[in-house]
Amino acid sequence: MTTPPTSPRPERPHLVSLVLQSKKALQHGEQSAVDVLALDAKVKWITDAVTEQLKLATSVAKCIEEKRVSLRKQVQTWDALRTKHTDSLEKMLESLGSQLVPPEFHQNSADSSLFGSQRSDQVENGSSPVIDRISVSPQRSLSSTVRGIRKEKKHSDRKGWKTLRDFVDDQAIEDILETIENERISLEDVLIKTEDYPETLTSAIRSIRSSLPHCSPAISVEGMLTVQDTARTSMAVHLESLASHFEQMAGALQDSEAGETFSEEDLQDMNRDTEELPSIMAELEESATLIESHHEQLITAQHTNQTHLQNLQTTLNELEELGDIMSEMLQTQEEVETKCEEDLDGLQQHLLTLEHLDSRFLSYQTSFSKLILEMARRRQYREAAENIVVGMMAQLEAMTKEESEVRDRFNLEHGAHLPEDICLCIGNPPTRWEVVPHDGEIPEILPDIDDDLIVEARDKSLHLDIDNGVDSV
Repeated sequence: MTTPPTSPRPERPHLVSLVLQSKKALQHGEQSAVDVLALDAKVKWITDAVTEQLKLATSVAKCIEEKRVSLRKQVQTWDALRTKHTDSLEKMLESLGSQLVPPEFHQNSADSSLFGSQRSDQVENGSSPVIDRISVSPQRSLSSTVRGIRKEKKHSDRKGWKTLRDFVDDQAIEDILETIENERISLEDVLIKTEDYPETLTSAIRSIRSSLPHCSPAISVEGMLTVQDTARTSMAVHLESLASHFEQMAGALQDSEAGETFSEEDLQDMNRDTEELPSIMAELEESATLIESHHEQLITAQHTNQTHLQNLQTTLNELEELGDIMSEMLQTQEEVETKCEEDLDGLQQHLLTLEHLDSRFLSYQTSFSKLILEMARRRQYREAAENIVVGMMAQLEAMTKEESEVRDRFNLEHGAHLPEDICLCIGNPPTRWEVVPHDGEIPEILPDIDDDLIVEARDKSLHLDIDNGVDSV
């Protein structure tokens, strides 16, 4: 009689331990899965909330940058206008420096100058002290400065001559330009206050965003639960199969001990079932290992989410601090905008001052050129009047001489025959005439102006008239 196969009784404790271990790991895994899902949901919710706040912070940083760019463009526009006006003024001053003033126009006249000093009545009337100090009209006309001097020779040495620039208060202009530069520097200091705000916010946002956990978990909890459920079902089936096989083998052993004989086919079935035991055991161990591995992964995921949650608490604190910083930055930016607008308004007024100075100096140059021509015209008038007076004096002198001769002949021929008491005036000489200025006025004395200066003044005056005509068109 063939001996029945050995019973797998020694494997039973191992199987029970394996199943119990798997069951315990499965239960813990399911609880861990629930905790992981809860933590993951909380982490995701906080992360999404932080992300939205960071988007808002990004928009704030962009808003501040746009406002700064707008302010910077306004300042650059003003800088361009300042350069334009200062260049124009400097060009005008250079032009004034190239136009000579004959010495007779300013010598022997201590109380007058081309632009003079500010009159006291202008101060009392509230006139602009800067403009008036630089370019106020003199108390006496320019023509009054030439009285008492008259030269009849060509000016040969002009090295010591003054120019129109010498009668301009350069220090006052420098004071204006220095004031403009100081206020421009002050404006730049205001702009610098928020210069690093966008970059600071961007760096803080980037730092907070980099500290956020990934939105998607590293493992799929739902997938693990499905795999574990499948493994549990498979292990239960295998365990039932092993229990059934054990009962069959135990019954066969009892039957064999009772003297029952098994057929060849029964023995082959028993051997086949016994040979399948290692594969079943391997599958059970594999399932147990899988469940245990998933359990460890869930525990790791739980610890990871707890760490993320702790880090997120720090992130929330940083985000709250960032919110306070942004509020302060927005307030400061608003103050900077208000101060910049005030400073730009003041600087714009300075540009109007420069423009007014340029216009005034152009008027001075034009008027001086006209003055040169007026002096030349007056000299022609004086010479013409003098010629008339000289001619009249010569004619009167000739008439007086002729009249004297006629009277002398009459008195010589008839005077002796007339009584002395008849027509006592018969012996009087003719009246002698002298042409003198009216009412004791001093004859007008005009400066001698070289012909080249007259030609230069005429050309410059014509050029300025053409420019003014073009501007008016």
